[in-house]
Amino acid sequence: MPATSPGARGATITGWGSALPSKVVTNADLARTLDTSDEWIKERSGIAERRVGGSTAELSIESARRALAKSGVDPSEIDALVLSTTTPDRTVPATSARVQNALALTCGAFDVNAACSGFVYALTVAHGLIAIGARKVLVIGTDTLSRITDWTDRNTAVLFADGSGAVVLEACDGPGQLLAWDIDSDGSAEELLYSDIGGHIHMEGKEVFRRAVRIMVDSAQKSLTAAGVSAENISLVVPHQANIRIIEAACERLGIPMERAATVLRYTGNTSSASIPLALVDALDAGRVHAGDLVLLVGFGAGMTAGSAVLRWGGST
Repeated sequence: MPATSPGARGATITGWGSALPSKVVTNADLARTLDTSDEWIKERSGIAERRVGGSTAELSIESARRALAKSGVDPSEIDALVLSTTTPDRTVPATSARVQNALALTCGAFDVNAACSGFVYALTVAHGLIAIGARKVLVIGTDTLSRITDWTDRNTAVLFADGSGAVVLEACDGPGQLLAWDIDSDGSAEELLYSDIGGHIHMEGKEVFRRAVRIMVDSAQKSLTAAGVSAENISLVVPHQANIRIIEAACERLGIPMERAATVLRYTGNTSSASIPLALVDALDAGRVHAGDLVLLVGFGAGMTAGSAVLRWGGST
């Protein structure tokens, strides 16, 4: 995919927020009903606990309110709401409709489903809306995977959880933060990770792992090349929080030390669309990102989809 057009109106992230359910499910909790253990789960995934509960709309509303408050933007100023989710509360209408109403927004609202790559897809779409005239866009990534998880299957029950993260994008004078982006999909791999309507998540774990590392690295390298920067220039990589071994393998192949990776997987589990924004918000709140830093967002998901974006924090110069 291309670098952002020099003539396109840019945007920067001015507010961010997250939301997690209050209920904590530890590995020890799962070991009471599954043939597993705390050690087994941590070794294979890096997860110690996860949050479960709430609806996609409820969590989205909570994270969005925090992002709006952080940005100082009044809800009436938002020109569009883009909600990334694989677990809408209803088949129709889009969950973004309920979120829009609860936040008192007066704008268009729609859902995006690109699985765990969804937040990068939504962020790319939001930048596109600003490039063609929108001034302020609210982007949310939320999933409630506990509703489609088979809690008797130890291979998937230990991984998935619920959460939400949101950001406010505002148009700016001159180049914005998005230097380059990439979105991709390989529909031939659809059967490796899916959930039928009314069913549970099915996953071919070994093959997903093998492909995930490859497509994450491929997407990241495309964005880095388009942005005209190298991996060593990246101050922080924010990967999809699926599995610590996938994150480690992808970082190793990209040549980015793990100490420059944002991870919240240990206490959130895999929250799909919420995964990248949750890790980003955590890094921002911890003061790990400064003006001028290059930040790489990269993820993969069912489909199989992939998405990455290189941001210069605070905007390009």
